[in-house]
Amino acid sequence: MTPQIRHIIHADLDAFYAAVEALDNPELRGLPVLVGGRPEGRGVVATASYEARKFGVHSAMPMATAVRQCPDGIIIRPRFDRYREVSAQVMHIFRDVTDVIQPVSLDEAYLDVTAASEDRSPIAIAIDIKERIAAEVGLTISVGLGTGKCVAKIASDLQKPDGLVVVPVGQEAEFLAPLAVSKLVGVGPKSVARLNADGVHTIGQLAEMPDAWFSRQFGKRGASISDHARGIDHDPVQTTREAKSISSETTFPDDLADPSELRAVVERLSGSVAGSLARKGLSGRTVTTKMRLSDFTTFTRQTTLGHPTNDTDAIIATAWTLLERELEPGRAFRLLGVGVSGFTAEGDDETPPTPAVEQRRLNL
Repeated sequence: MTPQIRHIIHADLDAFYAAVEALDNPELRGLPVLVGGRPEGRGVVATASYEARKFGVHSAMPMATAVRQCPDGIIIRPRFDRYREVSAQVMHIFRDVTDVIQPVSLDEAYLDVTAASEDRSPIAIAIDIKERIAAEVGLTISVGLGTGKCVAKIASDLQKPDGLVVVPVGQEAEFLAPLAVSKLVGVGPKSVARLNADGVHTIGQLAEMPDAWFSRQFGKRGASISDHARGIDHDPVQTTREAKSISSETTFPDDLADPSELRAVVERLSGSVAGSLARKGLSGRTVTTKMRLSDFTTFTRQTTLGHPTNDTDAIIATAWTLLERELEPGRAFRLLGVGVSGFTAEGDDETPPTPAVEQRRLNL
């Protein structure tokens, strides 16, 4: 029996925080908007509008640097509660299409539209999502459509903003082949440098390497990266209906050591987690910060609060406290993650446990 062809959408709102600010204040449209902290207070850029990005501004950049590069930039302090509200509107539109949704952050999600495509084409579904978000929310979203999550995510990034890239069934490897290896999920900057030194510059060149080579280069991740390079991807869209925790993490293009840059990342990740909790009507007692150092040492720090929360500021404060204790001279981070667990549904009246702290370290 021939397996059913999957149809996966990766949807990514364009310059989300900046776009929401322009939505609420139309006078900002077409202007270089910098969402983040003040430059005099060691603030960093959380999101920049595309007009600001033309000057080389990007997220996690110190705001002082951004202002030097884009002197006419308009600085706006983040409003996470508003971003969560708009994100909920977008997720509601997604749920009108399918129940198989994996939110990645406030502005990004995977949708498995295989079942929905029995009634209409996957392309029609993607177009409808874009049109509804534009009409009902007032934002643009870039969409990638393919048979797997990896291909769909790469596709959604190719024609931003307001893009729609469809990878036809059976043409996944052909689509990926000319793209730089840095586009492939799971291949970070150090891996890119190593691959380039070995003469591997495109995903197509990577796909031609033998299986044993992938194991030597990537260890236990080798098989997965090999499959993805060849357009093979069976990773499911993971719904979080029964999740024991909600988290968000990011791997940096370059290792970060500056506290102000790290703080901005914690704020962004915490806002994403808080938004997911609020959408599900959940609160959690345990906040976890995940860290990976430049030498790939990975560890977590977590604390259990006296009362459950889904408040953005509370999660930011707790996650930052856990990270701040780990800041040492010469220590740089390649990954950060923030998570919340120990759920209660809104309205639960359970007696909270005694606050406790648990720590564990994984050497990977």
